[in-house]
Amino acid sequence: MLLEGSCHCGAVQFRVVSPHPYPFNRCYCSICRKTAGGGGYAVNLSGDADTLVVHGAEHTSIYQAKIDGRTSPGERHFCSRCASALWVFDPRWPELVHPFASAIDSELPRPPERVHLMLENKPDWVEIEPKERDRCFAGYPDESIAEWHARLGLEEGEE
Repeated sequence: MLLEGSCHCGAVQFRVVSPHPYPFNRCYCSICRKTAGGGGYAVNLSGDADTLVVHGAEHTSIYQAKIDGRTSPGERHFCSRCASALWVFDPRWPELVHPFASAIDSELPRPPERVHLMLENKPDWVEIEPKERDRCFAGYPDESIAEWHARLGLEEGEE
């Protein structure tokens, strides 16, 4: 699925092909929550990094979080004008890019279930309301974004 996205002010537009476009992973880690998650979590999608096309790249900045006192190689791209979170790229997995669902303008498919992850980092004010099929994890889930899509038969081209 071709995903098209942008920042709030319109200075940055991007598109990327995603074989895994369902916004199902709700991450409550402090990094996602504080850089992109107004509701207490952020939702990352998965895309093919080779297909990422950016217009207005000169208006992007990168934030690299500190984890346990060390700078993460993960690059959180955001608009330097309006601060919209756009995507995450991590050179350890150069074939992938993870756009934030909140930056996507294309209509996204509704997931049949959700994964709530990194709940050990969730602040008390955030209430999760898992539905019947949702799965919850204190840390990382037991399957990747690709594995989740495959298990449910939701990979692009199988819909």
